[in-house]
Amino acid sequence: MWLAIILIVVSLGILILGAESLVRGSSSLAKKWGISPLVIGLTIVAFGTSAPELIVNIFAAWRGSADVAIGNIVGSNIANILLILGLSALIYPLTVKNSTVWKEIPFALLGIFLVFTMGNDALFDGAGSNALTRTDGFSLIAIFVIFMYYIFGLAKQGEIKSEQVAAYSWGVSSILTLAGLVALFFGGKILVDNAIILARLGGLSEALIGLTVVAVGTSLPELFTSIVAAYRGEDDIAVGNIVGSNIFNVFWILGLTGTMLQLPFSPAVNFDVLVGVAATVLLFLFMFVGTRRKLDRWQGALFVLLYIVYIGYLIYRG
Repeated sequence: MWLAIILIVVSLGILILGAESLVRGSSSLAKKWGISPLVIGLTIVAFGTSAPELIVNIFAAWRGSADVAIGNIVGSNIANILLILGLSALIYPLTVKNSTVWKEIPFALLGIFLVFTMGNDALFDGAGSNALTRTDGFSLIAIFVIFMYYIFGLAKQGEIKSEQVAAYSWGVSSILTLAGLVALFFGGKILVDNAIILARLGGLSEALIGLTVVAVGTSLPELFTSIVAAYRGEDDIAVGNIVGSNIFNVFWILGLTGTMLQLPFSPAVNFDVLVGVAATVLLFLFMFVGTRRKLDRWQGALFVLLYIVYIGYLIYRG
């Protein structure tokens, strides 16, 4: 069991380093090809930082571990709001942009709600089983395209800052890109394989491992980014990073995974999906409690407390 835990920790490090290497290398190549820094930030950087979750989901799906794949997305979204935003707000109260309150948070809520409706075929359609189908996956991707259109619109209005892209030689850029891809491949495989082993050795469900170890592990980049941003007083980055990540997780990562393989949806995951819905609704409501459009320290503390209670329940549930 300890070997599996050690390998999971190592694989998380490999995934984070792989994503960083891929983003740096591919961004440098794009800059050399004359692509603007703004477009690089909205595409290569944004997609690259979501690479760990995507790779883990693809491996989990191919291994037939739909619980790990779905749990990774749902658990990441819950951890992003309750744990990461909670800790960030504890460090520094976070002011939220009006567009984030009225457009991006509701968009994130739509995403997690769609996971609930699409996954419960027996409840809504009277089907014999529940699954996120390829049709569901293509539908999520289609909505994601609309979201990206909205993001590019914000960028043209100057509401999104351009990314500072470091330039390397063609050789270094290519090596960084290739090394990042290789690291992501092997890191993802090691993580999924050992997460399944850990679940079996510990007598735990794969859903529990996906909702906790895998979800929090693949959210580490968002954790570091948001906490550092909060410490520096960069509210937009701290909050936008989390809300954007939740949108990417559902519409891009789960959508793309669903187009590759049908994902059986366990009814037991419904509770966790509804926790994700409740967390997103609570984030929205907090924008109108106390100081408007601001996440205060007491609200951050409540988020962290709720996450601790949720994890305690998961462990109790097994």
